[in-house]
Amino acid sequence: MLVVDGTTDRERRERHVEAPGAGRTAVLRLLVRRLQLLPVLLLAGGVLLDLLTPPHFSAEALYTAAPMASAALLSLRATVLAGIGACAADSLVLTHFGFIGESGGLSELATVATVSAFAVVVNRLMHYRDVRLQSAREVALAVQRAVLPQPPPVVGPLRVAVRYRSAAREAQIGGDLYGVQDTPFGVRCLVGDVRGKGVGAVKVVDVALGVFREAAEEEPTLDGIAARLERALLREAARRTGPERTEGFVTAVLAEVPPAGTELRLVNRGHPAPLLLERGGGVRAVEPPEFALPLCLGGLGPEAGREVTGTVPFPPGATLLLFTDGLSEAKDRTGAFYDPAAALRGREVAGPDDLLDVLLDDVDRHTGGRIDDDLALVALTSRRTG
Repeated sequence: MLVVDGTTDRERRERHVEAPGAGRTAVLRLLVRRLQLLPVLLLAGGVLLDLLTPPHFSAEALYTAAPMASAALLSLRATVLAGIGACAADSLVLTHFGFIGESGGLSELATVATVSAFAVVVNRLMHYRDVRLQSAREVALAVQRAVLPQPPPVVGPLRVAVRYRSAAREAQIGGDLYGVQDTPFGVRCLVGDVRGKGVGAVKVVDVALGVFREAAEEEPTLDGIAARLERALLREAARRTGPERTEGFVTAVLAEVPPAGTELRLVNRGHPAPLLLERGGGVRAVEPPEFALPLCLGGLGPEAGREVTGTVPFPPGATLLLFTDGLSEAKDRTGAFYDPAAALRGREVAGPDDLLDVLLDDVDRHTGGRIDDDLALVALTSRRTG
């Protein structure tokens, strides 16, 4: 049995939606911490270079580089200290060689002082930009969490875990979606991927989840839910302009676990097939009996409006993993796609939360911490023991 770490279920649930670019931000922070000594090294290197080379050779470039490096990496105070240090170091070296009173020496010192002052201005501009960007990210994250609320850890006969990771730069919001709901017909789940990004994608996500929550309570079959989603998304598309009016679509999987919890029912609308993880480490894709076009494109098929629901056994302790193509299309440096089935085959984990943590850690190792598309993960584990 593989246990990931000592993280509590509550901590995992609180972090289920990650801030946009969270993976890259963590890497950048680590890099910045390692570069914090760079200004000191530049100043020390400049002094040594001046003392160990002929008098007319100047390390002015290193003295000016130190405050600029501080402006990009450190605080205002550190930038000011680096500027003062650069001017002091240059003055001492010029005095040592007797150039402090010459025009060349004064010109060099004036250059170092000017660049140091400019570094302070640059530091302040970068600070204000970071403040605005952080505010925008917090708003984006709040919107994402409002649109994609956290389901409870136990829903009907299932244990549930979800994760969302955005690959969008800056404060842009992605278009992956998920929903899990306990209904009179059993636990129903929707996982989908909206074509596009930004506010337009969030509107589509909001419409899709709103319709799903209502239809899941009323429609006796997954076919009926899919049909209502199709109609609602077509109405939403009609309100848009440009290519999104005719080219927008949503890939989606609808899953249902009846109250007895002994089987799975699925409708797949052009989405990556979910994986069924069984005890003992077995993994297999749950393919639909027939492949259907994504939502909003159903009318283009030969049998528009006809859904095909697949039914498979759901063994005790098994887990259904639903995901978006941000997982299956994650690439390593050679361009090789990540294969979640191969990565999970033979592994056993303590529960759905641990499964998703293991999966995300594995994806990070595969991609080097960089993903090109958003990814949403939903794990539904049977609570039956036999």
